[in-house]
Amino acid sequence: MKPAVGSHVMDTRTGKVGIVMGHEGPYVQLRPYGGGREWDAEPAELRTATPAERLSAATAYANARSRGELL
Repeated sequence: MKPAVGSHVMDTRTGKVGIVMGHEGPYVQLRPYGGGREWDAEPAELRTATPAERLSAATAYANARSRGELL
């Protein structure tokens, strides 16, 4: 799977939802929902994030932001 830049995917190795930022060599570069440090993932370990997974990631980000954890 070579997901499109900007798409939301689930990294099955880490269990995290990421937004595809680009492709570098054999890897897909992902960034957490809401920003943060990018990580590289193997394309074989990615799948399209479900609507529930995207909502969960957005909710976790909003909660962390409201607690001031993202300053």
